[in-house]
Amino acid sequence: MKIGIVAPACRLEPAMAGRVSAAARMQWGGRAPVLDFHPQCFLSDGHFAGGDAARADALVEAANDPSCDAVWFARGGYGSCRLLPLVLPRLTDAARHKTYLGYSDTGFLLAGLLGLGFPHLAHGPMPADIQREGGESAVLRALSFLVEGASATVEPHASEAPSLAFNLTILSHLIGTPWQPDVAGRVLMIEEVSEHMYAFDRALFHVTGNPQIRKAAGIRLGRVSAVPPNEPAFGRTEEEVVRHWCELSGIPWLGRADIGHDAANKIVPFGQAGAA
Repeated sequence: MKIGIVAPACRLEPAMAGRVSAAARMQWGGRAPVLDFHPQCFLSDGHFAGGDAARADALVEAANDPSCDAVWFARGGYGSCRLLPLVLPRLTDAARHKTYLGYSDTGFLLAGLLGLGFPHLAHGPMPADIQREGGESAVLRALSFLVEGASATVEPHASEAPSLAFNLTILSHLIGTPWQPDVAGRVLMIEEVSEHMYAFDRALFHVTGNPQIRKAAGIRLGRVSAVPPNEPAFGRTEEEVVRHWCELSGIPWLGRADIGHDAANKIVPFGQAGAA
């Protein structure tokens, strides 16, 4: 199996790529998948892993490569949204049959591919997660999903109903754009990192106020981590905030989800509504 790896947002350190490849060899030996880290992953152009054109070209190359079985996004950060109009019109039929895996900022691309009807999309760990505490387990979870389709890697509730998963801030920025995901009939799982609780609350106001989002089968909340302190204290937990906006919007509150910006992040395949 060949997995193409590109960095649509921020740069991946070469040492991280080496650690990911070593973990794969340790796990599978001679049966290890070919991890094809595109040279673009290691470029640097200010904040980005190369300019917009370089990042877009690398993604199109990997996606359209018929010898490549999956595209694994190297890391998040910021920059994926800049590629949507540069990438989506250039994708061929070969791109449609691959699995695409990532989360955080790369949710922009997953949403864009969802809008094109691509059937094999998933929210889950990326190579850069190797740097987290316990990060090797996250990387091997992602690879086990891509290589073996291992059911143990999947968020348990995602096996019960068609689901989508996004970082809340990314989802909020997608609202009202041509790439807003169609959540009708699907369970929407959200997670967040490094945002003040008032910003989390505000994003939920925006997301749950959208008439199309209100067609979701329900919301599940993943982990909300690294929340900066608020002065004065916000006075409400992340779960209380989500329950509040679910009640006001009429979207069913379904409980928690095992996803987040951490090494325990489980995989959420993007299920088709009506295809439980």
